[in-house]
Amino acid sequence: MSNRPKRRKFKDNPYTIIEIEISNKYFITFKDSRGIFNKVEVSKDIYELFNYYELRDLSQMNEYDNHIEYSEIYENNLNKRAIKKEKSIEEIILEKFSFNELKKAIEELPEIQKQRIKKYYFEDKNEYEIAKEEGISHQAIHIGLERARKN
Repeated sequence: MSNRPKRRKFKDNPYTIIEIEISNKYFITFKDSRGIFNKVEVSKDIYELFNYYELRDLSQMNEYDNHIEYSEIYENNLNKRAIKKEKSIEEIILEKFSFNELKKAIEELPEIQKQRIKKYYFEDKNEYEIAKEEGISHQAIHIGLERARKN
């Protein structure tokens, strides 16, 4: 018999393809409209065409299943799955207050510390990049950022 794995098929697919490797014979089996089982020998080209379309159907079924899964997600599940969860009014106000306090604290830093904090946290630069820009050692930037955080 064939070494082809058994595949999931579309529920309305009426046929099964069979390859008998020993004798190089190919068959299509199906039930006709009266429910009678039929087995028809076909050429290798016909077998390969049926195999191709069966694989294409399988690909489409998988894609369809993926779309169905996503379309069946209800609003309450979407909230649970969301990467960025909705925030409560209290959280938004607290964040805004904290951000304003942080902004005020940064503005009170000495100019060099203020610039380094802004580059590190708001421009996403690392200590090595800041050191290269300022022409000083990485260690000096590290110590300067530590002092700025304490201040």
